[in-house]
Amino acid sequence: MVDLKEQIRSLFNDPLKAEVLAIRRHLHRHPELSFQEHRTSAYIREKLDSWGIPYEFPVAGTGILAWIRGSNPGKRIALRTDMDALPISEETGLEFQSAIPGVMHACGHDIHMASLLGAIRLLDRLREEIRGEILFVFQPGEEKVPGGARLMLDAGIFREREPDMIIAQHVLPEMDAGHVGFRAGNYMASNDEIYITVKGRGGHGALPQHINDPVLMASHILISLQQEINRKAPAGVPTVISFGKVVANGAVNVIPDQVILEGTFRTMHEEWRGEAHRLIRQLAGGIAGSMGGGCEVEIRSGYPVLHNNEPLTEKARAHAVEFLGPGRVEAMTIRMTAEDFAWFAQSFPGMMFRVGVKEPGSDKIHPLHTRGFIADETVLATSVPLLAYLALTLPAEETV
Repeated sequence: MVDLKEQIRSLFNDPLKAEVLAIRRHLHRHPELSFQEHRTSAYIREKLDSWGIPYEFPVAGTGILAWIRGSNPGKRIALRTDMDALPISEETGLEFQSAIPGVMHACGHDIHMASLLGAIRLLDRLREEIRGEILFVFQPGEEKVPGGARLMLDAGIFREREPDMIIAQHVLPEMDAGHVGFRAGNYMASNDEIYITVKGRGGHGALPQHINDPVLMASHILISLQQEINRKAPAGVPTVISFGKVVANGAVNVIPDQVILEGTFRTMHEEWRGEAHRLIRQLAGGIAGSMGGGCEVEIRSGYPVLHNNEPLTEKARAHAVEFLGPGRVEAMTIRMTAEDFAWFAQSFPGMMFRVGVKEPGSDKIHPLHTRGFIADETVLATSVPLLAYLALTLPAEETV
């Protein structure tokens, strides 16, 4: 594949690099929230139209499925990007900082979109090297349950074009730009939302003998869930239960009638996930009932565990080493964050890999989902050509 590598590097010249950079900055400056990506989707379609790339729209609202058919028969691979931003007010001071108050691409989806569009530009010029067909998925709503991936599948996105494999990339602030990371097997956790309403009888804080305190009940529930869920998790199964919102809404001397708890449950094991849901309901209800109150428990199932197909991931890792060299390809550890790409990976052999966005040589990390998130734009010099290279080489593998 030496000739192919050189072709890609030659085609990814300064004018194309400048074009991809301009795309990224435009997308970063004009972010849109989950399932509201109307201008983003229109911008992408304008690019596809100008390049003569066919596509289907709409898919699950703002989603797009584009494709390039190769000159040779072969397998079909899908490349996916997400499009949505987060409800965060940007404070980076970048010249192309978000122009939309309270909305920011703080998870790198602008990098993902620009990378995929850049890969399309490269692959369109390499049709003679394409075996089969390459699909390009522009997905809405990754940041919001139930996730745009599931909605696209429900809408029959691959009804006429079923992929043999699907891959995606995601930025990683802790990794140097120019580096990529892979992990076969379970990689990212499932994520479920927990909503508990604890009910009692409020009253004057100085007269506890006349009330049935839901604040006290909620406190016991919080502590017990932290202890018992982690204690009963199967050995070796990563598990996280956290509550980020507690609303009592009383006063210094007023106990309210109810307390609201909202949190998240995450794990790497689907059977334990279901059992944990049962235990959460049982523990919360039992504690409130034993203290003379009651509670309502709602658990909204989110994304499943993201499992990277082992043969596909190992082949992708090998091709990344071919393209970048072994010193720029890292092994990843599991993450308790979640990704709705897991829905695609449940349906087809799938794999998500990481691309570093930290400034090389710097110790400064700009975390995801924060108002100060900054991605080193030199990542595009790696993410674009590597994505194109994987799209061309993976379908040729017999074991995938």
